[in-house]
Amino acid sequence: METHELLWSRLTGQQLREPRAATAEEALKNLLAVQAQEFPYARWSLSQRTAAATAADVEQAVAEGRILRTHILRPTWHFVHRDDLPWLRALSAPRLHQANGGTYRKTGIDNETASRSADVLTAAVAGGVHLTREQLAARLQDAGFHATGLALAYLIMHAEISGVLVSGVPIRSPGGALRQTYASFDERVAGATGAAPSRDESLAALVLRYFGSRGPATVRDCADWSGLTMKDVRTGLALVGDMAPGAIVAASFDGADFYLRPESGGETPGRTSRQGVDGQPQIDLVQCYDEYIMGYSLSRHYFGGTAPAYPFGDNPMHVVLSDGVLAGAWRHSLVRRGSQVERCELDIRLARPNGHGDGQAVEAAVTRYGAFLGVPAVRAPAGA
Repeated sequence: METHELLWSRLTGQQLREPRAATAEEALKNLLAVQAQEFPYARWSLSQRTAAATAADVEQAVAEGRILRTHILRPTWHFVHRDDLPWLRALSAPRLHQANGGTYRKTGIDNETASRSADVLTAAVAGGVHLTREQLAARLQDAGFHATGLALAYLIMHAEISGVLVSGVPIRSPGGALRQTYASFDERVAGATGAAPSRDESLAALVLRYFGSRGPATVRDCADWSGLTMKDVRTGLALVGDMAPGAIVAASFDGADFYLRPESGGETPGRTSRQGVDGQPQIDLVQCYDEYIMGYSLSRHYFGGTAPAYPFGDNPMHVVLSDGVLAGAWRHSLVRRGSQVERCELDIRLARPNGHGDGQAVEAAVTRYGAFLGVPAVRAPAGA
């Protein structure tokens, strides 16, 4: 396996190349969980893995509870499909509470406090009520909790991890930004299908979905992504080998063991990683927390960078890929006329001079981003 084959496998497995998902939900089911603390850009992470899903499509799926946004895995915000959240939360919760233990102690969240706050929050969102963070804070403060700052954040996170709260219908602020609300976990996942799996079944499912979408990847990559131990991941691989022989295979590369789906190993016959305009490199605009980056730890460097990196000055922080390799940075700005978005300007800064082919590929990426937002998109002039 060569580096370009590894990158091509990741691009195709993650559906940044054909065949793409039909819907944002299908893209999410493939990836299992998608990091989502930057909500506007996280919508794009799902959309660009589909044929034509828009920001509005993703927002509608979130509003209807088919896609849920919650703290899970490491922990940080993630999108998870409603059908997967119950078992993934149950698998993740012990490690998440362990990871948060120091902050729980710092903010005075012991077992009694967590239980009492859970009762307050359960009552607050019962019967289909969806509340903002500020509204939850008010309910907790009325009940005598010091629910501000870090303490508030971790009381809410504890409730998410414990299966009390999950994302509700987002609301739009007067300025147009979407704001998270919280709802009852049980009510929002009521339509989830299937019986609760055992821990072994959940481990096998996570490992199969992770390596099936992100392979080639290492055991450490999966452990760091999932928040599980390397022993858990190895157990999951063994279980997959028993339950679905041949579904995940091993490959050695750079002195390390990688795991992947058999059909994702190497390039499709007759194809190369160059899929752009007239044989030129394909340009992808991915958010800095995209799964193509955050799906790996030990082997993240193969894409040519160390993102997510926080920029200096006014430099953009999101990532331009050229055939899957770091090629620059980007960000978007919405230009408004009154309350209406008139256009989107994309500040795209390439690390090397772009030739004619690259220019066409960049424009194709800009056009697609505009279609996602549903407004005209243009590339901002250099130095603007």
